[in-house]
Amino acid sequence: MKVFLVGGAVRDALLGHPVKDKDYVVVGASVAQMLEQGYQQVGRDFPVFLHPKTQQEYALARQERKAGRGYSGFEVDASSNVTLEQDLLRRDLTINAMAMDEDGSIIDPYHGQQDLENRLLRHVSDAFVEDPLRVLRVARFAARYHQYGFCVADETLELMQRIAESGELKHLTAERVWQETARALMEPNPEVYFQILKQVNALSFWFAELDVLWGIPNPAKWHPEIDTGIHTLMVLQQAVALSGDLAVRFAALTHDLGKGKTPPDNWPAHHGHETLGLAPINALCDRIKAPNECRELALMASQFHTHVHKAFELKPATLLKVFNRCDGWRKPQRFAEFLNVCRADAKGRTGFENSDYPQADYVWQALEVASNVDVKQIIEQGFQGAQIKQQLEQARVAALSDFKTRYPIPH
Repeated sequence: MKVFLVGGAVRDALLGHPVKDKDYVVVGASVAQMLEQGYQQVGRDFPVFLHPKTQQEYALARQERKAGRGYSGFEVDASSNVTLEQDLLRRDLTINAMAMDEDGSIIDPYHGQQDLENRLLRHVSDAFVEDPLRVLRVARFAARYHQYGFCVADETLELMQRIAESGELKHLTAERVWQETARALMEPNPEVYFQILKQVNALSFWFAELDVLWGIPNPAKWHPEIDTGIHTLMVLQQAVALSGDLAVRFAALTHDLGKGKTPPDNWPAHHGHETLGLAPINALCDRIKAPNECRELALMASQFHTHVHKAFELKPATLLKVFNRCDGWRKPQRFAEFLNVCRADAKGRTGFENSDYPQADYVWQALEVASNVDVKQIIEQGFQGAQIKQQLEQARVAALSDFKTRYPIPH
């Protein structure tokens, strides 16, 4: 029985990155032996155990053979005669297929160290094509390590495209797709995740509403980058710089899905795309089972982002409607996140990356002004029931009108 540190912990240690999670492989042991030594079995599909003292994960070395569709369609052999090299062979990328023994020596049968030096994400073997989830995983790794100069090997991209064109991606579960996507959105360069998936034709099933945006033009005056798909990923880049919130990044990704519904005869104009985007966002969220906080902010961003862009032109009553519809009174933090999406949209255009966006500050201050209207004074004046709401609306419009006359609106 021998124990090896494997996978991401070895990879990150060699890269000089902090090691977060440690996974171990046990070679030459049986389930009975592990249980006898006090390990607690937790794996259902294959034998994984928790160490009796550290609670870290120890898995028996295993081989896998494709026996069905999707991520879970495998037969597993975790017998005691499976070797370390056989276990490493089933892994996705060479940089994840290294091990370290108890003396600190590196076992690297598939040249992971060389690929680390060459900044290359490369598959270990042709068995890569047996697991469709690897298309998303490799794209996520590309998003994580893009900042260090890593790219996906051409031959690996070819296999990813083969998986996508085989239809195997359809057999993934929505939960796994969302899990990989959410993790990718929180990486330093989430736009790379979607660029890679687009490159290998892997967006069309799970992300159909996003996939159609490439090739749809915007007016060159406002969008020098022209293409809506390119603009979308530029907005996502800007959202990363502005916020570490998952919902903000998801809303940035989906804010312009309505442009996919614009009739081509109307291009490059997209009148009404704000409302047209609501149905595609709901369809996407239903398909990938995005959490409610992501859905709600995405819908808000789609419907009202152009209101904020035109904030200085809005009448006080219109601004008040935006606050009401967005529930800025009860959820000011979410409204602040919405304004970050608007900032990202304004900056996510060629040549506008470093431009100011005073509209967001103006709208935020306007919300504070309207929020400071004291409803108690209205009640003390004797108003009741529906009259209270009516008087509150009027007082808020008056406060916003006064605010607008005093605010130094840029020209």
